[in-house]
Amino acid sequence: MDGKNRIVKEILDSVEKKMESGESLSLEAMEAHTGYSRFYLNRIFSEVTGCTIHRYIMERRLTEAARKLVETDKTIVEISCEADYQSQQAFTLAFRRVYGCTPMAYRERKHFTPLREQTKQKKTGNTACRTRTDLWRCAA
Repeated sequence: MDGKNRIVKEILDSVEKKMESGESLSLEAMEAHTGYSRFYLNRIFSEVTGCTIHRYIMERRLTEAARKLVETDKTIVEISCEADYQSQQAFTLAFRRVYGCTPMAYRERKHFTPLREQTKQKKTGNTACRTRTDLWRCAA
């Protein structure tokens, strides 16, 4: 594994660990953890995966929120707080932008589909960011 892929794997592992533990996710924390500047990390991550670290984190949070909408009885307010949104309105806007429907409509559908599946990275074969056109949309 070359240096860039190692760095990206480190970032992905860090995001997953923090998602599991409920810790806050930030570029500053990754910067401290890896010893590289956030600008370098973002450039390498974007080069290898095709999306920014910020977008990846946002999509991971929304994917986890979508799972909770379908698999738990938690309120949308609780889920939006757990996804680090400051308000239900901000969460709903972000969710609609990515999934194409409101969190309530997604919950009523009763089927969880992750935003990101295992796809090939640009040239390396690791998990990659998917384009907006690849994202699953709620039925109208």
